[in-house]
Amino acid sequence: MTYSSIAEKGNQLKEEFALLSSPEKKYEKIITMGKQLPRFPSEAKIEKNLVLGCQSLLYLETSYENGVMYFQADSEALISKGLAAILITVYSGATPESIIKELPLFLKEMGLHQALSPTRSNGLASLFKKMQLEAFEILKGQF
Repeated sequence: MTYSSIAEKGNQLKEEFALLSSPEKKYEKIITMGKQLPRFPSEAKIEKNLVLGCQSLLYLETSYENGVMYFQADSEALISKGLAAILITVYSGATPESIIKELPLFLKEMGLHQALSPTRSNGLASLFKKMQLEAFEILKGQF
């Protein structure tokens, strides 16, 4: 099985968002991406999976198979869920090492930080930080 790199996935998203003519269209795309996430198991809505620093309740569940990490997320806020979908699209299926090393610079290039409120930007940063911490824990367990 071949995996697209984080950079390739980020570039693909940048291209998709570049086609959107207004901030409203970008928000619509973000919300649509969130709605397309797979159903999040209710038993995974536990404190361990909460993303701290988010404006709304956001849950992230991580799994690790065959050397790569997979993520699922859920939030009651559609924008938060959509922002999680963006990171999941890019980082799910990546190795722990690459999740730690490859920062989501594509977000800035997409212009998302300018379109988001400071609290949403902080929540997005907190979500990525949690993904990195989960990757670190997996690597730590291997040594």
